[in-house]
Amino acid sequence: MDLRQSHPESEPQRQRCTLTDLKHQAAEYYRSNEVPQRLEEVLNTMFYLRPPDFYGHLANYFSKLSKPPVICRLVGKKVLDGTGHPTLEVEVSCQVKNCDKTICSSMISSHAEILENASPEVVDADEKERHESVDIAVTWIDDSLNELLEGLQPTDQYKVDELLGEYFTKKAEEEEEERREAEKEKEKEKETQEIMFPPPPPVTAPSGKKKQAKLGKKISVVENPIPPAEPAVSVIKGSMAIGCVSLAVVKAAATTSDMPLYLQIALMKHNQDLPEELIMPLPMITLLSYGKSSPGKLNLMKEVMLIPPAWLTVKKSVEMSLDIHKQIMKLLEPQPSPSAESKKSARDAGKKAPPPVFKKMSHLGCIVTGSETLEQPLTLIQMACTNIGLELGIDLYLGMNCAAHELMDYNKGKYEVLSGTLKNPDEMVDMYVNLIHKFPYIIALIDPLRKEDTQQWENLCSNLGSKCYLIAEHACRNMSKHLDGQKKNAPKCSGLVVKYINETKISDLLEMTKLLDGVKHVSVFGSSDGESSDDSLVDLAVGLETRFIKLGGLSRGERVTKYNRLLAIEEELFQNGILCSRGDFEFIDFTEDEQEEEEEFYSSDLPVETVQLAL
Repeated sequence: MDLRQSHPESEPQRQRCTLTDLKHQAAEYYRSNEVPQRLEEVLNTMFYLRPPDFYGHLANYFSKLSKPPVICRLVGKKVLDGTGHPTLEVEVSCQVKNCDKTICSSMISSHAEILENASPEVVDADEKERHESVDIAVTWIDDSLNELLEGLQPTDQYKVDELLGEYFTKKAEEEEEERREAEKEKEKEKETQEIMFPPPPPVTAPSGKKKQAKLGKKISVVENPIPPAEPAVSVIKGSMAIGCVSLAVVKAAATTSDMPLYLQIALMKHNQDLPEELIMPLPMITLLSYGKSSPGKLNLMKEVMLIPPAWLTVKKSVEMSLDIHKQIMKLLEPQPSPSAESKKSARDAGKKAPPPVFKKMSHLGCIVTGSETLEQPLTLIQMACTNIGLELGIDLYLGMNCAAHELMDYNKGKYEVLSGTLKNPDEMVDMYVNLIHKFPYIIALIDPLRKEDTQQWENLCSNLGSKCYLIAEHACRNMSKHLDGQKKNAPKCSGLVVKYINETKISDLLEMTKLLDGVKHVSVFGSSDGESSDDSLVDLAVGLETRFIKLGGLSRGERVTKYNRLLAIEEELFQNGILCSRGDFEFIDFTEDEQEEEEEFYSSDLPVETVQLAL
């Protein structure tokens, strides 16, 4: 008997019917009001009982489980700095939560100085070198460095800097090898020319006759021979790629860690322990510029800078500097004589005012004008301060960037302080001693002498070290290359101007400022002549806890943007309650103990590419 015929519905069919019935029953059950009300009660309870930042905590928790950001791409670009010269920009992209994102970019200033009153040939050669250096840097970044750093975490700054340093060392060796090969080729060509075209034999005087010297001819001889200038250390073209990439990486680390750049730098300086308080650097604000290219006789003062007292905030310092700047502008306007006013008639009423005295705005963001004496600029600032009720030496102080290396006449062995007025190195020391004695509110002298005048630096420190800061800027260019294994000392001084240029890396800045702090020397973080619009230098100065920051004057956009950043950081630190008050000025009394500390500092072995200091 066929069971399927006696039971029309097979077993699978009965199962399907049962499932269908259950579904209908469940649908009818959930259509009732009891279950939805209960679910609503549960959901409401969960909503009201959750903490306010429940979802934030949840997001933070899961974000910690995700992979950390890694560098996925570097892009080098040729851009313009504040003076219209080419410079380098680096753009960093990271892989964040499996997505490629452009995180940040950084710019670095060129190592070259701004050439004033130079010949057209020199200007053209300088412009060509700038373009070549930036082009090579872009090539390094887009080709080699992009692959070298791909996959590294931006927070691993020391590993990044180590790879950058090795890459630069390799490039430096290659360039040195090419230079030697070029010299060998020149020597071979010279030898070939001498073989093919031998020089004529020297003409000998007839025997018995002596050649008499011409009478009346005066031979110029240097009265006191001076040490010759050390040969300039060549800058490897493309080296700015190293510094710019290092800066871009630390900015990317700060961005991905959601913290300001200055805090990222402070963490690195304090071995990942966040300091409880941070100190704002004192601004050195440039008011006037004279220098060798300025009108008038005075050549010495390339920058006359306002230095606020230690207790004054950056905001008040900037406001005070602007008030003094306005007063100086008024004082520089020509004053009509009384006789001219008495003779003024109605027909002259519609005529224009007489032209003002010569003044222009420097690339340093300050006024350039002329002076006939060394005292005139200081008297001018003193008058401006008196007009607004300020007293020099109490309410504010002054500093001078002497740039003495630009004033040396090597044929005569003297500095041309004023047009036609020459002084030897010892006379320069006497001049500074008298100047500080007459104007005791001058508390900083930058580059008062050349680096080679070591004895005069020591004399200055002995006479003025306890009264003002004697700071080396140009005198310490490429200092690490002089220190490395050669024990060549920088000039004896109270501190150094640190500039972020060329192959300088973030780890180098950390190492150098730690060394300066260790020997109680002041560190001044300075901007370059051709500055860019990147305001990261301010964050570096705050994070590195430098004593001063030198940004030029309160004019030109690339400089004003840095002052604005300085004001913003000060306000942020104040609101967060971590703004530390500064200590008063502490000048170095060069005793035997200090001299021992200096010897230890100046004999320190640093990597060859450690730091580019100053210009």
